[in-house]
Amino acid sequence: MSDARGRFGPPSSDDGEDAAELRADHGPVGEARGVSVTEASRVAGQVLDEVEKAIVGKREALRLVLAAVLAKGHVLLEDFPGLGKTLAARSLARALGISFTRAQFTPDLLPADLTGSFLYNQREGTFEFRRGPLFTGLLLADEINRTPPKTQSALLEAMQERQVTVEGETFPLAEPFHVLATANPVEYEGTYPLPEAQLDRFLLRVSFGYPTSNEEYDVLARRLERQQEEVELDAVTDAPGLLGLQAAVETVRVDESVGRYCVDLAVATREHHEVLTGASPRGSLGLVLTARAFALLRGRDYVIPEDVKAVARSVLAHRITVRPELWMTDVTGARVVDDVLGRVPTPATLEATHRP
Repeated sequence: MSDARGRFGPPSSDDGEDAAELRADHGPVGEARGVSVTEASRVAGQVLDEVEKAIVGKREALRLVLAAVLAKGHVLLEDFPGLGKTLAARSLARALGISFTRAQFTPDLLPADLTGSFLYNQREGTFEFRRGPLFTGLLLADEINRTPPKTQSALLEAMQERQVTVEGETFPLAEPFHVLATANPVEYEGTYPLPEAQLDRFLLRVSFGYPTSNEEYDVLARRLERQQEEVELDAVTDAPGLLGLQAAVETVRVDESVGRYCVDLAVATREHHEVLTGASPRGSLGLVLTARAFALLRGRDYVIPEDVKAVARSVLAHRITVRPELWMTDVTGARVVDDVLGRVPTPATLEATHRP
């Protein structure tokens, strides 16, 4: 590791070796295993089945979260307390066979608490880098809106660049790396709303919602039957396997008409009369990427407009800012997305042309 002078200078060759060691040590990594779309869809279905052993009645929401992971994105889980957000993140990490770390965001959390920091080793006379919770496969950023913007911004580089920079030295994060952040939408006292730049880094915003009475009773019955708090889940795949699933998503085809449909939806949000700021080009790109993963989950190697519609609200709603004079009304980003989905012409279905 660097000495005290090297710590503040350009990284040495030893630093590069240390960074490589950090990359290899924090979780199971390796070369992606090539799989077909059919096989990837089967494995992804098994992952959902495994997670549903812990999460009752939320398969569609879980499907969206898994689609974001397969699309190499990050997810904001915004919902009321006690609806299984933390459990869903931990269960997904177990089913995918990747390392999992939870960071509880509090007002006194510092950026170094996430990224890690250099500590002086008196025995060796050198500075050693101690990794923070960002060095993992799946990071649960719990109650992200309870920590100040300075700490929230520490996630930006990790989420976008898949690396962290500490004291001028850059450490790559091993793949796969994903952030699942939770936020409580009804509490405002002592919270720090995420800035637009931070919100835009999340590929999806997903809400679970309250369960039905039958689903809620199923939660109770399962807990009484297993006679323990912890839910035992099996790993369906591992880190190289997840990379293989993500590689399979890259082979899913997108027709030009569907790509232009995604662009038209994003443009329509920017031109909507109730919108101050609409979805950026990152929003239309997010639509395409998520729709590809969603198509794979449905067992197809091509995207149809219905895939885009299924993910549009989760991809676009949090990227839309309504006009200030409408803040006290029922106008929301989700309602704007529903409106543009009804207005923008849908391209002809591609099912017939791609059906074997």
